[in-house]
Amino acid sequence: MNETNILDIPSIHPTIERKCNEIGFTMPSDVFTGTFLKTLISSKPRGRFLELGTGIGLSLSWMIDGMDAHSTLVTVDNDPKLIDIAKEYFESDTRVQIVHEDGSNWIKTYEGENFDLIFADAWPGKYSEIDEVLDLVKLGGFYVIDDMKAQPNWPEGHDENVNRLVSYLENRKDFNLTKMNWSTGLIIAVRVLQ
Repeated sequence: MNETNILDIPSIHPTIERKCNEIGFTMPSDVFTGTFLKTLISSKPRGRFLELGTGIGLSLSWMIDGMDAHSTLVTVDNDPKLIDIAKEYFESDTRVQIVHEDGSNWIKTYEGENFDLIFADAWPGKYSEIDEVLDLVKLGGFYVIDDMKAQPNWPEGHDENVNRLVSYLENRKDFNLTKMNWSTGLIIAVRVLQ
């Protein structure tokens, strides 16, 4: 299967891809990860969702496409230029809150309700503040991370961070997880009763 076989691409997606090329953004989310997120989000009507690492908004477009009219989504990024671009595309959607803040700080100070799905696509929530983020997943909720297979833009030694994270998640008794050698390498974990 290749990207040309995917028929349900969000209508805004090609526009965001063009913007990626225009500004030289080199860390866009994979289309297959997007379809996966959309499907998972569709399973949670009236859901509450969190994205850590808005980037330019490609994965956000998929997540929004999977939401029903009563769902809400918070997306957080520390890059003001990328946040401004994401706001151009999504700020008018009242279900979506776009936050310009350091992810670690946002995680440490967040006091709202837990989430049905958290997509951690940034260092905070994936390689730092992992306990705090996992505590924000509802029972039966999803924690999703990508880029678990070696990527060309990884700094030297990053594979050790990945291995530590995978080992840590595998040893959590309050989550069941599946490691997927697909797309950029995905892990999906679901909170369960201990």
